[in-house]
Amino acid sequence: MQVIHHTSGSCATRIIIEIEDGIILGAEFENGCRGNTQAVAALVRGMAVEEAVRRLKGIPCQGNTSCPDQLAQALEKAAL
Repeated sequence: MQVIHHTSGSCATRIIIEIEDGIILGAEFENGCRGNTQAVAALVRGMAVEEAVRRLKGIPCQGNTSCPDQLAQALEKAAL
């Protein structure tokens, strides 16, 4: 399943996520800090959706959200 999440409050403007059987196959951030977003995407590849949400949810950056937090929010919505 492909999930497209338009972010709010982070430098990245959109996240495209591929999920299969509850496992993250890949994530791609548009805009944002390239090194950081590539690192987050690499770290969650192969990870269970629930584990990624547990690790990333609530991480602040500029204000009360961040690119990792936005990824967690998108994953939560996809899991519903």
